[in-house]
Order: sequence, then C-alpha cells, then structure tokens
Amino acid sequence: MHWKDLLDKLACPACKQSLVIGTQADTLRCTGCNRVYPVQDDIPILLVDRATVAK
Repeated sequence: MHWKDLLDKLACPACKQSLVIGTQADTLRCTGCNRVYPVQDDIPILLVDRATVAK
C-alpha cells in the first residue's frame, strides 16, 4: 500500500480532518487542527498525546 492510499483512509483522531505528509521527516500533519503526528518504522502514531501542534 502506498502512502497516498493510506492517507485517504486515515483521519486525525482529534478533529477527524484529513492528514497529509508533514514538512518534517517521518511526520503526518492534520489539515484541520495542525497537529503533527510522528511516524516510527513506517507506522503512524495517531495518539493525540504524542502529537505536537504546528505553528
């Protein structure tokens, strides 16, 4: 599965908006609330308490 296919199926757990590949390596960013979720070993860690908020 490619990242685009996966991103079409995932949503931000905080606000339910779309996720896009982040500007930092190994991150996904929410298009709604700007939370940035880490990706470790090609696995998105979609836990709100592990996210940071982009400015």
